[in-house]
Amino acid sequence: MLRTSRLIGATLPLTLAALLATPAALAQTNPTSTTDAPTGDAEQDGEIVVTGSYARSIATATEAKRKAAYGLDSIASTDIGKFPAQNVAEALQVVPGVAITRPRGEGLYVSVRGLGPQFQNTLVNGRTVALNDLIENGGANGRQFRFEMLPAEFVSSIDVVKTPTPDMNEGALGGNIDVKTFHPLDIGTRTTLNSRYTFTAQTHRVEPNATLLTSYRSPDETFGILAGAQYWGKQVRNDRFMNFGWNTNLLGSASGLYTPTRTRPTIETEDRKRLSGIVSAQWQPTPALRTTLDVIATRLDVAYDEFGIDIYPDDSGDKKNPAAIVPGSTKISGNTVVGATINNARFMASREYSLNRHDLLTVALRQSFDQGRWHASADGSWSTAHSYHPSNAEGTVRSRAQFIAPLTYDASGGYKVLPTLTTTRDLTNPANYAVTTFNIAPKNSKDWDAYGRADLGYDVGDGLLRKIAAGGEYHWRKRDYRRRDYLIDTVKGQPLSVLGSGAYQQLPYDDFLAGVTGNSPRTWLVPVTKAYYDALFTPAIANAELLPADRRSSFVTSEKIAAAYVRADYGVMLGSVEVTGNIGARYVHTDQVASGTLTTGSTPQAVSYPKTFDNILPSFNLRAELTPKLVARLAASRVLTRPNITDTAPRITVSTDAATASGGNPQLNPFLATQFDGSLEWYFNRRGALTGALFYKNLDDYITAQNVNIDIPNRGTVLLSTSVNGGKAKVYGFEAAYNQVFTFLPKPLDGLGVQASYTHTSVEANYTAGNRVLRNEMLGLSKQSYNLVGFYDYGPVSARLSYVWRDKYLSGTGSTSQAPTFTAPFGSLDGNLSLRVTPQLMFSVEGINLAGARAYTYNDDTLRFGEINYYGRTILFGARAEF
Repeated sequence: MLRTSRLIGATLPLTLAALLATPAALAQTNPTSTTDAPTGDAEQDGEIVVTGSYARSIATATEAKRKAAYGLDSIASTDIGKFPAQNVAEALQVVPGVAITRPRGEGLYVSVRGLGPQFQNTLVNGRTVALNDLIENGGANGRQFRFEMLPAEFVSSIDVVKTPTPDMNEGALGGNIDVKTFHPLDIGTRTTLNSRYTFTAQTHRVEPNATLLTSYRSPDETFGILAGAQYWGKQVRNDRFMNFGWNTNLLGSASGLYTPTRTRPTIETEDRKRLSGIVSAQWQPTPALRTTLDVIATRLDVAYDEFGIDIYPDDSGDKKNPAAIVPGSTKISGNTVVGATINNARFMASREYSLNRHDLLTVALRQSFDQGRWHASADGSWSTAHSYHPSNAEGTVRSRAQFIAPLTYDASGGYKVLPTLTTTRDLTNPANYAVTTFNIAPKNSKDWDAYGRADLGYDVGDGLLRKIAAGGEYHWRKRDYRRRDYLIDTVKGQPLSVLGSGAYQQLPYDDFLAGVTGNSPRTWLVPVTKAYYDALFTPAIANAELLPADRRSSFVTSEKIAAAYVRADYGVMLGSVEVTGNIGARYVHTDQVASGTLTTGSTPQAVSYPKTFDNILPSFNLRAELTPKLVARLAASRVLTRPNITDTAPRITVSTDAATASGGNPQLNPFLATQFDGSLEWYFNRRGALTGALFYKNLDDYITAQNVNIDIPNRGTVLLSTSVNGGKAKVYGFEAAYNQVFTFLPKPLDGLGVQASYTHTSVEANYTAGNRVLRNEMLGLSKQSYNLVGFYDYGPVSARLSYVWRDKYLSGTGSTSQAPTFTAPFGSLDGNLSLRVTPQLMFSVEGINLAGARAYTYNDDTLRFGEINYYGRTILFGARAEF
């Protein structure tokens, strides 16, 4: 059943009514309105005039790449506004060398040229921004920017810079990603209203979305103000079969052979709601002087509810009756026990609920002055990101019940099917279960970011030295992360019935991974969160003192960064070839303080670790216009990425469900790399290009995983995962891109076009995870990726179909006894169809994951199952009005 909503019934009619009330003359008074001509394309006064918004945006991005003084790929606003893009990350995936992660179908993090999200430096309008952290479960990410916090509708363009210049903010081994929002003096007086609805096939539910942007520019073009607001909602259901690893040391009789550890068939649901606003004001009293104010605010609420059945083949939870393989029951392939019967396995019905709230506010002011040969600017911003649970009742509440029984498993079908997981006891019978530890884990992550810079430039002339520039920058960041774990054993071990019949229910879905074959559980008992909370979480527990474990999980880190740069732009004619470029260096001084709590014996002790490092980062860019259509580039630079905040924090977070822990190392040094780039770009017409680039990165002090056993008071021995410097890695490869509008075809086929790119990345690396040696693999690095977009823009019709694919990549390093984890190759087919019925009104329908692809992982061997994720298809439909 489709859920009806008052907002569903209101927003689309509002769009239409507003249009009917708009005088036809409005279009005549708004010269900046976008309309599509009925014919192909033309050139006027040397400028590109391409009909069809997607074709025009590709032409704009192509021209920006051609003229850039450094390695650049960009995407224009019409790409974002009309492509199947729920957020900025989804729009970026068509950029050469860019890959994204889509947990539960939502684009979240971005990788560039094989390097993962932590190696990117994300800016908003050229400024640093505070970061919202992961609070949904036990983890914390650190430096990865959550692109879901930026509505795509607010964005005018995105630049992905792959070869930096000295004036650019340091922090990226992969790429500088600069997200630019709309400004009123650029777009003039206009209003757009976008009303659409999001249907997710897994939930069979529709959520409304509405975006309003309005801009005013004074008649003398000296003042402008823009304001916008968005409401966005989405219902998500992800069917997930997950496994936490394969080990060689957890089932004694199979020592030296890999056996599966904790495994969970589960259904994850999300109710996502985002409210966002934007304000931009500009004042330009003279052509030389411009003041710009930018304010962006977002609140994202994600109500997460998970229904799982955890199966522990190697952990009964009872040291007197440990899990054990039945002699003669094993099925062995190589070094893997692919099948066995195990006595005393543990089965745990699990319900996890949390309301994860993410707030982001950024306020920025820029003053620029351009008079004759002089260019000066001052820029400052303040942003804060807060990720938290509004109350304990919404703070990762884990309600559980369990029993011990025999388990028979068989994984011989491989990782793309469900393994056999059967037991002699009924997973749906509440009489089989006893209550186990009730856990509430509220988290509170606050991130503050203050940024200021000043720049001065002088145009020297047309000789060898064209321009000189210098500037300084100050950047302060603080992260305050708090976690508490309430472990409540009040009725542990008692029959589930002690909490009453309202404390449990049957799984409310009857089609778990319906399209996947196999003999794993498809229905089971699930606890009821509210019943557990009301019965077990008392005021006395809520007001109890913090435990040492709570203090060990919390930390505060701060960074004070001062930077200065000098840059020289040069140019020279070598025969008929004009060679231009820039050279310079950036000096960066970083003061870092990481504070937290460690335990000496059983006594918690506050600790603080200051660390200072200085870096000089030279860079060089060369652009040679070999012919009017052929451009060659060379670039070299020294680049830096600071360690993840969570990796430097003096903390130890112990899992509540397994004998594992994660911790930080405050003595980590930054990632450093020397990189070289070369490219050749053929712009065979004003609307098409064929480009290729080679890249090479030599990483020093590569940070690698280290796994050691430590003793934790009241928990015993656990495997601690931390990080150390010392590894070295080389990343190199090539990327190619092609785009063209086929204007040479007869009408109406001259609206056809194509956009494609391919990236191949190789890595040479040798480092350890525990005693396990990892060679030629890096976390998050896909060795191949590509995208292919076919589009048609002609008259009122616009259509696109895209396929984006990335190769397998390492997603977990493993340890001495645990196999590494790989995410299998994945591709997504997306599409869009829109119809402009008047110059001001367009209807559209978009589809994401149209082929219904599933995401898989495996544990170093395709017989060792990992994860299967299926979040289904998403359809967006609605209307867009322009005034």
